[in-house]
Amino acid sequence: MKIVTWNCNGAFRRKFEKILNYDADLYIIQECENPAETKDKSYQEWAENFLWTGDNKNKGLAIFAKPEIELQQLNWPNQYLDHDVKHFLPCKVNQEFDLLSVWAHRNNSPNFGYIGQIWKYLQINKEKLNTTIICGDFNSNAIWDEWDRWWNHSDVVNELKVVGIESYYHKFTGEQQGKETTPTLYFRKNLKSPYHIDYIFGPQEYSELLKKMEIGQANQWLGISDHMPVFCEF
Repeated sequence: MKIVTWNCNGAFRRKFEKILNYDADLYIIQECENPAETKDKSYQEWAENFLWTGDNKNKGLAIFAKPEIELQQLNWPNQYLDHDVKHFLPCKVNQEFDLLSVWAHRNNSPNFGYIGQIWKYLQINKEKLNTTIICGDFNSNAIWDEWDRWWNHSDVVNELKVVGIESYYHKFTGEQQGKETTPTLYFRKNLKSPYHIDYIFGPQEYSELLKKMEIGQANQWLGISDHMPVFCEF
């Protein structure tokens, strides 16, 4: 099983061929168009097996799978108290494991933007996550933890650890949260503003099957997105 997560920075219909060299079984793409509403025929033909969610047809969150893979969308709640959180797209893959795709959004929240959205989603769905692979653009890193918040990046990482889920990049490299040596984002395509904010988390027992973990290089990807693809193979 090969998985890629990538924030394509929009216009995925013109970029999807760039990621095909990964030959992934699952592509989790943020900021992409809804293939069902595009006029681009080549994008439509490639995206024959997908799930998508978003606020408008031009920019959302999608899971693309090879034709032989079964994707069953799951109806997990996304309302914490009286507020809807976004963007989250859960599904069951081949009736074998659950996949939760994430594009953490500010969502016009004065306090619970980005990692706060993920924290809220965990509070209402945590009991479902024991055998779930979680991946996408978290828009978060431990370097931005604040002492007086209980929904920091580190809090989310610790809550996932309690239910047996860990970051595969950190497991594979041995690096600590907040001390990553390989960026996944060059903010506004500036090489002087590197951050690690895209992740693949999953059950600890799956990490024993992890064969490869790779992050795209700036000289290959920065021309089309400020985010680098994150790839893993089991």
